[in-house]
Amino acid sequence: QVQLVESGGGLVQAGGSLRLSCAASGRTFSSYTMGWFRQAPGKEREFVAAISWIGVRTNYADSVKGRFTISRDNAKNTVYLQMNSLKPEDTAAYYCAAGSGRSPAMSEYTYPYWGQGTQVAVSS
Repeated sequence: QVQLVESGGGLVQAGGSLRLSCAASGRTFSSYTMGWFRQAPGKEREFVAAISWIGVRTNYADSVKGRFTISRDNAKNTVYLQMNSLKPEDTAAYYCAAGSGRSPAMSEYTYPYWGQGTQVAVSS
């Protein structure tokens, strides 16, 4: 089992940047595929990005391609989401998730472990 704690959220103006971090407990972090999801008020949770267990493969939602970058540091048990060129529509609670699959899956159902979320607000 793994426990996840997100940080790095905040308020930023459109066009700005934020870096989210997700710290994981447990000695098997490197064996998990990691994902970021987000949920805006009144909307369903949606996939943002995912990275395979050794960081070779990544996957992004079309809405964030070219603006967001997911990465991981297995020595630090941490996964990151660098968010650039932020837009007001990126405003949401962002969640980190861990799953045992080998591929950076988009479906939230492949991720059994979730953090509590960190809030990102982008002003226009």
